[in-house]
Parts: sequence; structure tokens; C-alpha cells
Amino acid sequence: MDGKPKLLDRLREQIRLRHYSIRTETAYVYWVRAFIRFHRMRHPEEMGAVEVEQFLSHLAVSRNVSASTQNQALAGLLFLYKHVLATPLPWLDEVVRARKPERLPVVLSVEETRRLLVCFDGEVGLVVNLLYGSGLRLMEAVRLRVKDVDFARREIMVRDGKGMKDRVTLLPDALVPRLQLHLELVRASHRADLAQGYGDVYLPFALARKYPNAPRDWGWQYVFPAARLSIDPRSGARRRHHPDEKRVQRAFKRAVAEAAIDKPATPHTLRHCFATHLLESGQDIRTVQELLGHADVKTTMIYTHVLNRGGYGVRSPLDR
Repeated sequence: MDGKPKLLDRLREQIRLRHYSIRTETAYVYWVRAFIRFHRMRHPEEMGAVEVEQFLSHLAVSRNVSASTQNQALAGLLFLYKHVLATPLPWLDEVVRARKPERLPVVLSVEETRRLLVCFDGEVGLVVNLLYGSGLRLMEAVRLRVKDVDFARREIMVRDGKGMKDRVTLLPDALVPRLQLHLELVRASHRADLAQGYGDVYLPFALARKYPNAPRDWGWQYVFPAARLSIDPRSGARRRHHPDEKRVQRAFKRAVAEAAIDKPATPHTLRHCFATHLLESGQDIRTVQELLGHADVKTTMIYTHVLNRGGYGVRSPLDR
């Protein structure tokens, strides 16, 4: 199909114009390519709601994907039609979206969390402690920049979080000495990179063109840089990126087994623990909402369902 490479190049261009992450770009390109192949290399301009529905049904029935995966595929296709092909979408309302099941988050008790955290050390231990101590998402932690850690105010500024929103959360006092020592080692590594002609880092939103020296500035470096230099897939530049989050996920899986925790915990579980344990200690829900970056307090209220005093945080009359 002669137009296929051209179409995908246009798709990538539109995604980058809107400053979407490289993960979103990779996912959207994957689903558009899969959509075209499923319909035997027909061009998307020749297709519409019927073909989209057939593809989504195939994902659900034949490939047994989750609702979130199915909705991600739909989002990629709608982006293609709206922003690349500039095609009217009068059939948009006809497309049935998969409903995600509403499930309560997995939350560890304070004692289980303590048992888990002692299983970590080194850099991964710092990342995991930030997930619990600051309520960060895993990708927010590995993408953290030096300039966004304020030791004086005991704050962490989360830039471009979920929904492209910024927020401020707390920096635990208990992590300050370890984090400062870690940054001294990272700065020494950064100076060594500069001496070898490297030392620049990826900057979002074309800031590197506006401030040519910024990519080498200490403040823009990652708090948790990767162990090796790598090639940026978009620019082709050789630089030190942040580490792969799978490193933390693998270590977390081992730690859950070591701590003898039977719950299906993941790194994101620690963000749930952060919120729940704050509410258990008497913190008001609006403050927890701000720290988590939730737009609606209803999202935060889900944690009142998993407090250690039973459903909705109330005590049973039998306990009286």
C-alpha cells in the first residue's frame, strides 16, 4: 500500500504538533496500522463507523483485550480521522465504547507497606519511597527533573502529569538526606557526560530551540537518569534519558513476594496507599485531592471505601 508510510508519517506529525508523549504516538501508530491490516490494507478514507465497529469487536472477541485497551484503539482511530484525514465524524455517536469495570483500588495496610518498603534499596528504593511518600505515579517519578524538587519548601512540582496538568505535592522529610546524596552522585555523572561532549537531556514543547543551553543545565536533568546513553527515537540525538519503568516494576514484583503480601500490588498501589493512609490519619479529603491532582473530589472519594474502618469509613454498630 503506497500511501501507508505517508499516512503514518502524517499521523506522527499531527501527534507531535499537539505535544503528545512518545508512548501515545507509539500506541496510536500501532492501532492505525492494525486497523488497516485487519481490513486487508484498505485506506481509512474508504472506511467509517462499520469498519471501526468490526475492528473493535475483533479486539474484544478474538483478542480478548481489556476495555481500556479497546478504548485506546478507538482513541487512536478517532485521532486519525479527525486530525489527519480531517474527515467529518457524524458516525462518532454510533461507535459503542467499551465500559471499564468500576473496581476499588488495591490498598496495603500501614504494616504491609512498611514490610514492603524495607525490601528496596538504592535508586529503585528512592523511587518506590516517592511513590508512597509523595503520591506520585510511576512515570511522574522516573521523569522527575532536578529543578522540580524544592528541598527548602519540602515540595515536588509534578510537571505535565496526567491530563497535561501540573500540581504540587509534598516531599517527605525522611527522604531528604537520601535524595540529596543521590543528587550529588547524579551531578558528578552529569559533569562526566559534559566532559565527554554529551550531557544534554530531552526538553518538551520545543524548549530546546527557545533556550539552546537549557538541555545541558543541571536543573533540567532527570533526578533518576538512565545508566547508559541512548538514541532519542525522535531526534536521533545521543543522550541520557530517564530509566525504563519496567526496572521498578520487576523489582516491585520481587519485593511483594519477599514481603509475603498476597494482594495483587503494583507500583501504582503505593499511590493508593498514600491517599488512603492520609485519610486514615485524619487529613481532609480536599487536601488529598489537591496532592493527587484529581479534578473532581468524587475521584478522591473512592479511597473512603477502602479505609481500615470498613465501607465508607464508618464503624459497624456491632463494634459499639
